[in-house]
Amino acid sequence: SEMPLLSVPKEVAVGTAMLGVAFATGMLAGRRYPSLVFGTPKSSTSGMIGKSSPLRQYILDHSLREHPILKKLRLLTADHPWGRMMVSCEQAQLMANLVKLIKAKKVIEIGVFTGYNALNMALVLPDNGRVIACDINEDYAKIGRPLWKEAGVEHKIDLRIKPAIQTLDELLANGEAETFDFAFIDADKESYNDYYEKCLRLIKKGGIIAIDNVFWNGKVLKPRKDDLAAQTIHHLNEKLLRDARVNISMLPMGDGVTLAFKL
Repeated sequence: SEMPLLSVPKEVAVGTAMLGVAFATGMLAGRRYPSLVFGTPKSSTSGMIGKSSPLRQYILDHSLREHPILKKLRLLTADHPWGRMMVSCEQAQLMANLVKLIKAKKVIEIGVFTGYNALNMALVLPDNGRVIACDINEDYAKIGRPLWKEAGVEHKIDLRIKPAIQTLDELLANGEAETFDFAFIDADKESYNDYYEKCLRLIKKGGIIAIDNVFWNGKVLKPRKDDLAAQTIHHLNEKLLRDARVNISMLPMGDGVTLAFKL
């Protein structure tokens, strides 16, 4: 079938200019910065700048506007054994800019970890905005919750500790289809297609779904038959290319992030 023409609202169309900048930044910087307390790529296939490159530090020094409490949570998370799971600060900043650009009020996050990105988005939402934050591990979120409160946005974050599919089904059953503005998917990769389909039903026309880890450390180039995560992400990437319900931009930022704009 023919690929759809861009027909999203003016605010989203204007936002595509931002994506060109994000694309270039992602090509240069990548998601993980070991020397800056982030995790280390598991594969050299990403083609990103080496960890000792001063250009990487320059990019952060000249683009990052990190809220002091966000920084505090990032540093706390970096000390966690699984700290590398946290979304990178420059990618989170892009998500916040997009949320603000489309004047979002209702947001879904699938995969909360310590709550860095939930806090990041809550900070730019209006006072009556809400982040439905989905995770199955409350222990990780306990690290971030005191900082949500310190930032004065705890009331905007609705943390739901149960399988995300269950939460999404409950939202649909409650009549909340097409009432959300933005969704961020960064959880178990084997469920990515299910998350995408349910979020697509929950998101308004003109809304955005951001899907993280679409490169899966380069494993999508040649997914092994025994690697269900790589297989699932690869199949979703192929599906998104031909999905007439959305326009997409796949950005080489971090471990790859695809933005799907609902038509």
